[in-house]
Amino acid sequence: MEEGFSRVAAVDCGTNSIRLLVADVNPTTGELRELDRRMTIVRLGQGVDKTGMLAPEALERTFAACREYAEVIREKGADKVRFVATSASRDASNRDDFVRGVLDILGVEPEVITGDEEAELSFTGATKELTGRDDLALAKPYLVVDIGGGSTEFVVGDDQVRAARSVDIGCVRMTERHLVTDGKVTDPPTPEQVAAMRADIEEALDLAAKTVPLREARTLVGLAGSVTTVSSIAQNLSEYDTEAIHHSRVSYDRVREITESLLNSTHAERAAIPSMHPGRVDVIGAGALVLLSIMERTGATEVVVSEHDILDGIAFGIATKATEEAAGA
Repeated sequence: MEEGFSRVAAVDCGTNSIRLLVADVNPTTGELRELDRRMTIVRLGQGVDKTGMLAPEALERTFAACREYAEVIREKGADKVRFVATSASRDASNRDDFVRGVLDILGVEPEVITGDEEAELSFTGATKELTGRDDLALAKPYLVVDIGGGSTEFVVGDDQVRAARSVDIGCVRMTERHLVTDGKVTDPPTPEQVAAMRADIEEALDLAAKTVPLREARTLVGLAGSVTTVSSIAQNLSEYDTEAIHHSRVSYDRVREITESLLNSTHAERAAIPSMHPGRVDVIGAGALVLLSIMERTGATEVVVSEHDILDGIAFGIATKATEEAAGA
């Protein structure tokens, strides 16, 4: 291993998806060399907003993904692993079943982090590589928004976090709360459903604004699947292309057009979008509306899209700890 680098494995388990990053990381230079990055839609948060529990089938989907990831981690030889669990597992009464299952499969206990910790990791992952990137010409401070399945994190900062807040307006939570009738997603949603969802989002933005100065930021950076999917649609990509999406910019007008289109389309029409992941078909309308509402609230004329997020923040954290321990040995 090259001096200064650590080989690490980061797992981020959210409400809608579980993701793995195996990378060689140098926390001093901010360099991250990706060896494997993958995502599986597991819907761990299925029904949590209503029942307060993780569904047995959701747990099994998640454990199946963990078994696949354990094999990748062994193959790549990453000996430092951190598993971070976010919104759904924070809210569930049976999260001990989840913790035991992950420990058995991966040999590490999942850390169920707070919304503020989630926000800080997302900010680190999204902005650490921006330092010194004059070609991007991004003005500070940044507002990093991570639109997840169960919650959305808001972080304002320059090189360090200045303020952060997590609020419960993720794409899965909004879909289940407002767009489901008799156990099925309304296709397409009614104007009344969309208005109720919009009111819920606005209320959450009021809450976020009490802690985070949303209008002070000069660059809006958007993270996670809802934002990256909107970018892929804006670019008319024939398939999901990480390179084309990372650091792309989508104007407010384009986000508004795409959101309106998604909220007026059927399941079949959304599923036919070439870059659409099958697991996002039912929740992308809600996710796009969260993004649009944020842009309207902040006055942002565009969103800069990042494929680097909480997963990269976790990886930097593991490597930083390893470097500190080596220095102290």
